[in-house]
This record gives sequence, C-alpha cells and structure tokens, in this order.
Amino acid sequence: MYSKYGKRLIDFLISLLGFIVLSPLFLILCLLIKITSKGPIFFKQKRVGIHKTYFDILKFRTMKIDTPKDVPTHLLSDPDQYITSVGRFLRKTSLDELPQLINIIKGDMSIVGPRPALWNQYDLIEQRDLYQANDVMPGLTGWAQINGRDELEISVKAKLDGEYVQRMSFLFDCKCFLLTITSVLKHEGVVEGGTGSMHEGDSQ
Repeated sequence: MYSKYGKRLIDFLISLLGFIVLSPLFLILCLLIKITSKGPIFFKQKRVGIHKTYFDILKFRTMKIDTPKDVPTHLLSDPDQYITSVGRFLRKTSLDELPQLINIIKGDMSIVGPRPALWNQYDLIEQRDLYQANDVMPGLTGWAQINGRDELEISVKAKLDGEYVQRMSFLFDCKCFLLTITSVLKHEGVVEGGTGSMHEGDSQ
C-alpha cells in the first residue's frame, strides 16, 4: 500500500536532497534574475492545494513586474512582451519551477500529482471534483503534464488527473517522474499565448 505518509516521506527526502545538490544553481539563477530585470527574484501565486485549500506557490520570476496578476499566460494576447530575457530561458527549460522544491519540503505539494490550479480557475477545479483529483496533494509534475501540458483542454486535463488518482502508486510516480525528464528535454506541450482553451500556462 502506497500510504500518504510513505509518499510524503519520499517527497521530503528527495526534495531536500535536490535542494541541497542544486543550491549552487539556485544561487546563479537568483543572481541572473536580479541583475537583468527589476523586481523580486521569486514569484508567489495563490494556488489550490489538497482538499481545495490555498497556498502560495513559488517560482523564479520570469515576467516583468507590470504583467497582469493572476492571469494564465495563455490568456495574455501577447505574452512575449512581458517575459524577461532570462525568463524565456527559465520557462523553456522549466527551471522556473525549481523553487517548488521548497513547497514540497514545506508540505504544500508533492513531487508527482495534479498540477495546482490557480485559485480562480473555477472550471478546472470543478472538473477535478468529478474525479476526486482535488483530494490529493498537487504536484511539481503529473500524469497530465506528460500527456499534453499546455496543449490540453480543461476536461481532458481533469480526466488525466483523475486517472492519476486511480493509478497512484510508487511505481507510477517513478514513471511520471522519468517521463517528465524526457518531456522537459524535448520541450513538449509548452504553449505561450493562445485562445484560452489550454489548461493553465502559469503567469510569471
């Protein structure tokens, strides 16, 4: 049985080790962000956690400080005008997500689980209720992330999140994690800008 306590222990140990090992990279990225654009190093955003509680997700700031708040990137008519030079690299490589190791250590998130929705993504939250996907810890990566990411419609994303809930196990988490590495290296499913039919495309 893959208990929530076992999953939490694995998340904590791996994330803490990852944070320690990657600390030199963290410092380098912090310096690059600070010297190339105005604003804070980190970007905080209100997200939906387990059982629809809220928490502040952490990311490296990739957009200018005048970017509209709490608006998914895909809903911006011209997101490129807001993305910083370093931010473009961070988003392409998904390095902007690294600070979420802190969220995992704190217990806000898991390594693998449904990606946390924005607090105002009511359609996604409602769809996830149909599959009990709001009742598990959100993740740094997940089954939906490696099966379309920004290219997914809300209903499809929620269904994949529900499939993760049904199949959740240590081995399935390992599979999701390994496939995430492949997806990131190939830059699969990343969309900047669009019509609003995509799943989230986090701002900043």
